[in-house]
Amino acid sequence: MANKNQKPTENQQTVGQAVSGTEEFLKKNGKLLGWIVTCLLLAVVVCLALYNWVIKPAKAAAIDDSFAAENYFAQGEYQTALEGDGSSLGFRDLISQYGAKAGQAVYMYAGVSELQLKNYDEAIKYLKKYKGKDDILAARALSCLGDAYVGTGDLNAALASYEKAIKKAENMYAAAYMLKAGLVCEELGNNDKALEYYQDIKDKYPQSLEAYDIDKYIARIKQ
Repeated sequence: MANKNQKPTENQQTVGQAVSGTEEFLKKNGKLLGWIVTCLLLAVVVCLALYNWVIKPAKAAAIDDSFAAENYFAQGEYQTALEGDGSSLGFRDLISQYGAKAGQAVYMYAGVSELQLKNYDEAIKYLKKYKGKDDILAARALSCLGDAYVGTGDLNAALASYEKAIKKAENMYAAAYMLKAGLVCEELGNNDKALEYYQDIKDKYPQSLEAYDIDKYIARIKQ
């Protein structure tokens, strides 16, 4: 049977002091803590309301408005896809009004449209904003970015973009990006690097379209 007069141990005293200190803190700051909790709950409610009443409807509207522009893009009517047809928005206005609410693809559509129209600086602006998670599309965007840099004459930036596309693709599509990289290397006077790309196409992707006549590119450098 425990001794009723036994003194508290040092550990018990420490726990008791901690409990006492907590109670004292709550007495002094209870109202403040209550306000903090209330504010946090209010912030959560506001965020949920903002998402459901503002962000979610805006995304839905952006997606609806983008259908016409995507259709013009699919038909190769790039100017109309960018500018709209008077009754529906083009990609330029969609991006200005909604940003990426209709999805990252709007930057790809806009960038490729500008590229097709030889508006290289505008194409670069849009393609650099594309942050899609699909590796195949991301590699495609990087390749188009490289094409736009070629259009501006910035071959070093073009090569850097093609090299990123190659790493991102890592599949049969990489052969097309390797060929572009090799051609730019030749333009830059780096034939050894160009030869590496051409040989990689021959060795790694022999079934690709680019491999069909890659020997002529290899022979051109080796001669």
